[in-house]
Amino acid sequence: MDNVILIGMPGAGKSTVGVVLAKRLGYRFVDSDLVIQEREGMLLHQIIEEKGLDGFLKVENEANTEIRAVKSVIATGGSVIYGREAMEHLKRIGLVVYLRLPCASVKERLGDLNRRGVALRDGQTLEELYEERIPYYERYADITVDCEGRMIRDIAEEIADIAEKSAGFKVLCIASGACDR
Repeated sequence: MDNVILIGMPGAGKSTVGVVLAKRLGYRFVDSDLVIQEREGMLLHQIIEEKGLDGFLKVENEANTEIRAVKSVIATGGSVIYGREAMEHLKRIGLVVYLRLPCASVKERLGDLNRRGVALRDGQTLEELYEERIPYYERYADITVDCEGRMIRDIAEEIADIAEKSAGFKVLCIASGACDR
C-alpha cells in the first residue's frame, strides 16, 4: 500500500500513533485536521461555530478528498467517516486502519469536546456519538487494531508489520497476475 490511513474516535491516538508509524515506515505524516485548518484559516471548533456541523462535515469531506499523498501516514479526524467521497478516496489510496478504543477510554482522554472540535450534534452525548460511529469505522476499515492498554510504539509496530505485509502481497500479486484468482 502506498499510504496508511488511520480512522477512529477522537482521542484514540490517530495523530500520536501516526507520527510514530510514519517514522517507523520512513513515510511522511499528514494530519487531515491540520489540512482542514490551514485550508479554512480557522481552528476546527471555529469552523463548526461559523459553518455549523453540516458545513464543517462538507469542508472535511472536500479536504480529505483532495489529499494527494504517496508513502504517507494520514491521521484523519474522527468524523471523516461521514464523508462517503472522502472515504472512497482514502480507501483507493491506502490501507485504512481503525484504531479501536472503548468509549470509557475515549471519554477519559478527551477534555472539552467543543474546544477540541468534536463534531457533536446539539444535545448528543459522547456515548451516543460513539455508538453512531462504530458501524462506519468497521465498514470502512481494512484492518482494526485494538488500542486499549497498549503502548503507542506497540500499536505502531503492529500496523507497520501489517502494512509491510500488505505492500509485499500487493507487489507479489501484481507481478504474478494472481490478484484476479
